[in-house]
Amino acid sequence: MKKYKLKNSLVKPKKKLGQHFLNSSEIAKKIVDCINYQNIDSIIEVGPGMGILTQHIINLNKRAYFVEIDNESVEYLKENYPIIKDSIIEEDFLKLELSDFKSPIGIIGNFPYNISSQIIFKAIENRNVVHTVVGMFQLEVAKRICETPGSKTYGILSVLVQAFYNAEFILSLDPLQFTPPPKVNSGVIRLTRKIKPTLNCDEILFFKIVKTSFQQRRKTLRNSLKVFNLSDNIKEDVIFGRRPETLSVDDFVHLTNIIANGNIST
Repeated sequence: MKKYKLKNSLVKPKKKLGQHFLNSSEIAKKIVDCINYQNIDSIIEVGPGMGILTQHIINLNKRAYFVEIDNESVEYLKENYPIIKDSIIEEDFLKLELSDFKSPIGIIGNFPYNISSQIIFKAIENRNVVHTVVGMFQLEVAKRICETPGSKTYGILSVLVQAFYNAEFILSLDPLQFTPPPKVNSGVIRLTRKIKPTLNCDEILFFKIVKTSFQQRRKTLRNSLKVFNLSDNIKEDVIFGRRPETLSVDDFVHLTNIIANGNIST
């Protein structure tokens, strides 16, 4: 694979790490400007690569950490951005203990597409400390996260994210904005934690119901949720005649409470 020379170092984009380096500083600044840094105490950049976002994050004058597992990128960052050398964390972001950072936390990055959904789920699991997420995703995934009920692309990710975060689609980018160009278009979104990041239901059951519902999204809930051994009485509720893509977060909360209050064994 071709190497791309930037400043004083050579960094080889690695396919196994999903590296596609954004090549526009102007766009990078727009992305960094999307993070509501006034409401956070720590910023974590995931996969800074060659620092296209990093250079603007530094200017925010906030406590920032740069999580990078690529040795070449780490050396590049240390050489070209020596001010952050003590803030670089050479680890897998998915294995980090986010509660170790001063919260509220803002997560930002040109996320590797092969782990972008895992990054989102990690944010949801740590929503007590993660206030904001601003990230680059495959366009299809970005739109799915921000989708509303009734759409064919509205699904598990849409519901679980929007249960705890307000999701905004910021901008779309074509492959030529990256080096090397990916085979798909990309999209930037912003997630901002809701004032009340808890649900008025059994959250573990909520997660299970959402995931189970969409595994057979063409079926009505009466059929897709058979695993919950619903009683005939409960199944008579009108909500069970609907398909999962028509339900809002509040509808799923309501559905969870119906099942929970029926003392159904799973």
